[in-house]
Amino acid sequence: MKHLIILGDGMADWAVPSLEGKTLLQYADTPYMDRLARMGRTGILKTVADGFHPGSEVANMSVMGYDLPKVYEGRGVLEAASIGVDLQPGDMVMRCNIVCVEGDMLKNHSAGHITTEEADVLIKYLEKELGSERIHFYTGVQYRHLLVVKGGDKRIACIPPHDIPLQPFRPNMVKAICPEAQETADLLNDLIIKSQELLAKHPVNLKRIAEGKDPANSIWPWSPGYRPKMEPLAEKYPSIRKGSVITAVDLIRGIGRYAGLRCIDVEGATGLYNTNYEGKAQAAIEALKTDDFVYLHIEASDEAGHEGDVPLKLKTIEYLDKRVVGPIYETIKDWEEPVAIAVLPDHPTPCELRTHTSEPVPFLIYYPGIEPDETLAYDEVSCRKGGYGQLEKDEFMNLFMNIN
Repeated sequence: MKHLIILGDGMADWAVPSLEGKTLLQYADTPYMDRLARMGRTGILKTVADGFHPGSEVANMSVMGYDLPKVYEGRGVLEAASIGVDLQPGDMVMRCNIVCVEGDMLKNHSAGHITTEEADVLIKYLEKELGSERIHFYTGVQYRHLLVVKGGDKRIACIPPHDIPLQPFRPNMVKAICPEAQETADLLNDLIIKSQELLAKHPVNLKRIAEGKDPANSIWPWSPGYRPKMEPLAEKYPSIRKGSVITAVDLIRGIGRYAGLRCIDVEGATGLYNTNYEGKAQAAIEALKTDDFVYLHIEASDEAGHEGDVPLKLKTIEYLDKRVVGPIYETIKDWEEPVAIAVLPDHPTPCELRTHTSEPVPFLIYYPGIEPDETLAYDEVSCRKGGYGQLEKDEFMNLFMNIN
């Protein structure tokens, strides 16, 4: 038995009054996910361990069965692995968004979805102007980049920028948790202010403003950590002799690398609603021909949730169903070697809130020969009554990988 996880990032949501009081998964037209739920078994999964912020890194590592208190070191280290930054002992690495600040307000966490090409110019400019033997900036993807501080103290409180859209940025800047970390907090806050001074009149931003786009006029460092000690999935699940991860997001690619999975790039994969759904589905199908385990990650619903755009998020959910789940199922359903399929989000990203929450998420599992439960549709409400009940920690991954 081969194993495929299809993860719709941030796909879960709250009930929306304008959608007849239904959640987006309830309201969306998702014939394939509903079909797999009817033919398979469902449940809900607690993906955010107690005491952890409901970030995508926390939730995706949890879905893969990792013990968060033992291995979690923040987003930055995962994205560093993805882009090949070799961390040395004592290096503190952080996710470094390029954001849009308007007056005293953090307007959005993505600088209006700046392109990687534009961001690369700005990051290299910041490295030239603010980099030193101790401080280095590295280009990632779109608005997601890295900041490495040698000798930095990670005992600092950093608020993710996607948690504070349209809020004043100054009260939410970095704070030391202990006196020893005050120097690190002061250093980072100084970099934020200096970045705003440098980026305000950069040609890239002047051009964006002229085109009616949000400028990328500030950095926002967050999620500090050191190199983690993650056990490769193959050591925990011997059936994974060869595995792969398919994603447009550095964060997930980094988790995959530490997990011992090969990373498959798909042309036209953007992490947004216009991503190459068909290309990612085909990449998963091809990977399943040689690999035992495939982790297919689709970011689009999460970004739509952060924008608070209900129609767009509905579209991303329906695209996932028709352009990913459907084609994959229709292709593999008659294979000689069967494939177990799991579909789930990592966390909710309610459009009303425009950020992540930690409620358990619905999941479905289907494989030929499974005994169905009584669930008739795939959504937050239906799956609560599913045969698997509520799972947490590594229970989902242990259950899924023991299907053979």
